[in-house]
Amino acid sequence: MMGESPGSGKAIVIGSGFGGLAAAIRTQAKGYDVTLLEMRDKPGGRAYVYEDQGFTYDAGPTIVTVPFVLDELAEVAGKSIQDYVTLVPCDPFYRIYFADGGVFDYRGEQEKLEAEIAKFSPEDVEGYRRFRDYSAKVFDRAFTDLADHSFDRFSEMIKVAPDLIRLRADQSVFKRVSSFIRHPQLRQVFSFEPLLIGGNPLRSSAIYSMIHYLEKTWGVHFAMGGTGALVQGLVRLFEDIGGKVELNARVDEILVESGKATGVRLEDDREFSAEVVISNGDVANTYRKLIHPRHRRKWTDRKLEKMNYAMSLFVIYFGTDRTYEHLPHHSIVLGPRYEGLLEDIFDRKIVAEDFSLYLHAPTRTDASLAPPGCECFYVLSPVPNLRGGQDWDDIKEEYADRILASLEKDHLVPDLRKHLKSRLIFTPKDFETELDAYTGSAFQFEPTLTQSAWFRPHNKSEDVESLYFVGAGTHPGAGLPGVISSAKVLDQFIHPIEAQR
Repeated sequence: MMGESPGSGKAIVIGSGFGGLAAAIRTQAKGYDVTLLEMRDKPGGRAYVYEDQGFTYDAGPTIVTVPFVLDELAEVAGKSIQDYVTLVPCDPFYRIYFADGGVFDYRGEQEKLEAEIAKFSPEDVEGYRRFRDYSAKVFDRAFTDLADHSFDRFSEMIKVAPDLIRLRADQSVFKRVSSFIRHPQLRQVFSFEPLLIGGNPLRSSAIYSMIHYLEKTWGVHFAMGGTGALVQGLVRLFEDIGGKVELNARVDEILVESGKATGVRLEDDREFSAEVVISNGDVANTYRKLIHPRHRRKWTDRKLEKMNYAMSLFVIYFGTDRTYEHLPHHSIVLGPRYEGLLEDIFDRKIVAEDFSLYLHAPTRTDASLAPPGCECFYVLSPVPNLRGGQDWDDIKEEYADRILASLEKDHLVPDLRKHLKSRLIFTPKDFETELDAYTGSAFQFEPTLTQSAWFRPHNKSEDVESLYFVGAGTHPGAGLPGVISSAKVLDQFIHPIEAQR
């Protein structure tokens, strides 16, 4: 390329979460010389891996849905994802335990799923079928058509507004589910999934009802070796096509000249020039910490402070010296309250006496993640983000013990604390300090209608030219399919080097 400017043909990706890895692979495949900068000592972002006394703990996302987005990502680079990771299906997707002793096995197979529904309420089977059909329609429009669609102009939002109205995007997931299904526990079964992406089912747009259809159609999968094996597989793929990864490389500033990103400066004062800068970091903190206020007209500190941030999580990683063969891979342990607890977490921002939990038992699928005869777990409790004002250093031990004690039931993890060999705790404060998450949010911006699509921070920065965003804080949002799709959105802005000649 004659007359190249400094940094021409070079791209920087900040952060090696799944969004950053996907963006790095796609940009490298376009002919750019891509360097992926990760502030921690391992790649993965929220998909970090901890190891303790022979136990391997996936720190973050453990549910792989819509695996075709991974197939597509590898194909862009001329590779096959099967050469880098092995995905296996989970059955049931989830086992849901109710406080009154009821159990619901959430499966993909229609006949088995309807049989589970009939156990609770035979008259709701027909209502469920109508909900399933609605979920499919939402998926066809909101994911198939719009997940990798750019909403960088308001006119793009206007174009889809009639469809959003027709699909009742103004209603919450819980309200929409309740219009089809009457049994209170079944309403919980088919509305809890927005929590997996940081949303409150009582106010997340009904658009997120599509999660049911995408799970039912493509299944819930697990990466053998853990989610960390999927991270390592994508890193290997990226390096196989010429990409470079730098660990322990914390960005201190995104360099901007004449309104355009020209590279980054690290905390150790090294500088990398680039014609394209892509951030997979927390969007609010990318703007607040890495871009000088003089370069920000839209995403000012004040505007970012006024946004609604998703909940945080309290996570306990633990290993036992015995196994619990009766448990499935994924369990949802619902407390005695549903709507009240959600209001405590999202609105009152208090740590309630009761809780609902997600229990992950990966050794049910891959025994290699724990020593022989042992079991590997993590349990998470949705909790308020740091705007709740809790002192997590002060309350974490007592809260962790209450959670572990609550699991000591015959149908869950009996005598758990007697068999503990390893235990690690991760709090909302750790989300802020370890992952640089503004307000300690585990999912960045709460996925409401007024913080979705055009209303979210755009994939193409509105403030700085040649700066782009991927990951949970931009369109289309959190969750593995969402963050990988966010990298595909950039295809509309970052074109192959050959096409630019």
